[in-house]
Amino acid sequence: MNPLSTLRAALRALSKNKMRSGLTALGIIIGVSAVIAMVGIGNGARAQVEEQVASLGQNVIQVTAGSTSSRGVRQGAESAVTLTLEDAEAIAEEIPEVVAVSPEVKIKTQIIAGNRNWSASVYGESPEYFSIRNWPFQSGAPFGEQDVRGATKVAVLGSLAAEELFGDADPVGEIIRIQNAPFMVVGLLKPKGTSISGSDYDDNVFVPYSTAIKRLIGHQTNLRHINAQAANADVLEDAEKKITGLLRQRHRLGSDNEDDFTVRSQLEIGEIATQTTRTMTVLLGAIASVSLIVGGIGIMNIMLVSVTERTREIGIRMAVGARSRDILRQFLVEALTLSSLGGILGIGLGTGTSKIISAAQNWPTLISLDSVAIAFLFSATVGIFFGFYPARKASQLDPIESLRYE
Repeated sequence: MNPLSTLRAALRALSKNKMRSGLTALGIIIGVSAVIAMVGIGNGARAQVEEQVASLGQNVIQVTAGSTSSRGVRQGAESAVTLTLEDAEAIAEEIPEVVAVSPEVKIKTQIIAGNRNWSASVYGESPEYFSIRNWPFQSGAPFGEQDVRGATKVAVLGSLAAEELFGDADPVGEIIRIQNAPFMVVGLLKPKGTSISGSDYDDNVFVPYSTAIKRLIGHQTNLRHINAQAANADVLEDAEKKITGLLRQRHRLGSDNEDDFTVRSQLEIGEIATQTTRTMTVLLGAIASVSLIVGGIGIMNIMLVSVTERTREIGIRMAVGARSRDILRQFLVEALTLSSLGGILGIGLGTGTSKIISAAQNWPTLISLDSVAIAFLFSATVGIFFGFYPARKASQLDPIESLRYE
């Protein structure tokens, strides 16, 4: 029999028991749709994290203060006072691959505007911070180097902080009070969303780092972070190594001493951030794949029943000249047809399900062609794998015994 004739015979056999064939394919449909929906949710979460990493800016390097120990108890990152303004200045002056540097200090405090008040994080940064973070302005402009030199009381507001303090009004030119000191708002940032850790970028206020140190923190010169930007992605790794070497030299760390700071490039931050979502995607896909295997077992079960029911038919076909491989091919095609049709319908159901979940729960989903192709090929493979034994059993039936079968 040629392949087309085999396919026609398989379709005729399946159409004789439409209900049974449909229920058998249902296992594959559910399995494929579950795989596509779960992987789509996982890919959507990973894409969201990658977008958040990209929002950090281009070619960013973060230097974070190290940890301290008290009576054998480590206090965690950023608890040490190891980073200074001089370190930030040295990075800017001595590392040619670095094109921008912003020292960072932070306090959490109450901010007042008129009869409104709001608790927000106040960051002390340099004017380069907004270009490092690739953060555009909705109105106004960033503070300048002159404001840093003069420790001017000026501020840039995130969109959420501005909304809580001024409502829908443009805050540029207005006065806010931070720790009872008046600050003029010079800029309003466009919304940026949440960070990888879940904190809201837009719920922040930015002032010159010199102003934060002198007027808000009390002349404390240690830094929480140093944000740096490499000239391009090609020199990112070299810049990271040179910053590490420079800071070890400045902090007089010997070869036996561990770093009292942490240097991470944007690539490392992105890898750490996406590792969890990648694991979650694989786990969701693996769990959903179990239903595909269950569907394959259903195909094997039904095909074995079909072989038993059609024993006499098989004997007749062999008696009139059908070879064992013709019988094997027909039953394999029947199993493959069931799994393939189930895969196609499952792709449509899985795509629709992921869209519904995305709309109803506001979860990001991303259906990739790779996941669709893999799910379909897997369903076809399941059909062949679980259909082979019944097909082989049918092909090995004795024609004489088959003709006698009632």
